Amino acid sequence: MSGQFRPSRRAMLKVGLAGVATVASPAILRLTAEAQSGPIKIGMPVALTGPLGTVGQQTKRGAEFWAKLQNAKGGILGRPIELLIEDTAGNPANCVRKAQEMVERRDCRLITGITLSSEALAVVPKLGEWDSIFISGINGDGRLTADSFVPNFFRANISGPMGTRAVSLYLRKSNMTKFYGLGLDYAWGHNSIGVFEDEVKRGNKEFIGKIFAPTGTKDYSPYITKIRQSGADAVFLVMQGDDNNAFLSQAQQYRLPEKVKLLTEIVDLASIRAVGDASLGLIGSSRYSFTYDQPLNNEFVAAWRKEYGNPPDTFEGEQWQCMKVLEAGITKAGGIEAAKLRPALEDLEVESVKGKVFMRKCDHQGVQQGFMVEVKKKAGFDTPVPEVIATFPGEQTTPPCNAMTYKD
Repeated sequence: MSGQFRPSRRAMLKVGLAGVATVASPAILRLTAEAQSGPIKIGMPVALTGPLGTVGQQTKRGAEFWAKLQNAKGGILGRPIELLIEDTAGNPANCVRKAQEMVERRDCRLITGITLSSEALAVVPKLGEWDSIFISGINGDGRLTADSFVPNFFRANISGPMGTRAVSLYLRKSNMTKFYGLGLDYAWGHNSIGVFEDEVKRGNKEFIGKIFAPTGTKDYSPYITKIRQSGADAVFLVMQGDDNNAFLSQAQQYRLPEKVKLLTEIVDLASIRAVGDASLGLIGSSRYSFTYDQPLNNEFVAAWRKEYGNPPDTFEGEQWQCMKVLEAGITKAGGIEAAKLRPALEDLEVESVKGKVFMRKCDHQGVQQGFMVEVKKKAGFDTPVPEVIATFPGEQTTPPCNAMTYKD
């Protein structure tokens, strides 16, 4: 699979320059003896509050559950897992500061759980200086494995372009021809709407327009009016957290779904629970779904429900998968030092809750299946749930190396 992708000359130059910076930088703090033999510290600068606080809480739970079960088995390499969790409130400057404190004050060289892509984009330029590995569990912005790629960053999750690609592949068989886009006004929203626009046009369908809403928007009626008046058959949503809940509730209030089909890049249980029947009929990609019928996922869902009483949500499943990839990489490397862990993670294949995940070497993107789900009522559940209606192989949903767009 890795032979299908080749890193660009630009990407190789970046890797080379990053290596020079790592050797030359006086700010590097080498791992202490305690860091090499004591608890394995994993830093999580997470947005636990703010508009995307519900997303950050999910990643926190996903990592905590993994750490609890892993420590019950003796940790990794005989070393216990210690999670260092700090709230960033979704602010990129806060995220960089919290991460740097974890590195310099607590000798923590593994980072995960960062919530917003804008936070991740602010952190990745520092990884070489910190001699640290950052493995993403949920960050969607395609630039992280393209224009902003650095060698110490890995993405175990489905990216925004990959989720958008699954939607576009599904729509190729649809009779809908006119589309509109609404995204949150930050890195992930702009990136995914841009990919969707490109995919629609290459599918010989019409992209009518797009608008972006600031995070924390309370009144979506002006946006709903624009969408209704656009003449679109469907609107593609790139939203999460409180914003997504507000839009879906108001869309039902203004009866938007009767005129325009609602599509989304991410379907998650938190939003479904928050808005109830306002989510019915919503179709979109799902980075993870507890309804995916696969042995490892069924085992994970059963254990999660025993622990928490509810099935795992999108970002809980994604972060769990991320931790399983990190676990496999550390085991293979025999340690956590960046110089050992980086090559151990490259071209690593892990069987997890979504099937096989292949961490391709060329841009450190995890190649994995894409899922489409539809929100439906199902016996035995108090609220609607996402049911898998289509799957696409990772070779179709993952863009070429160091790219955010597709060739077919």
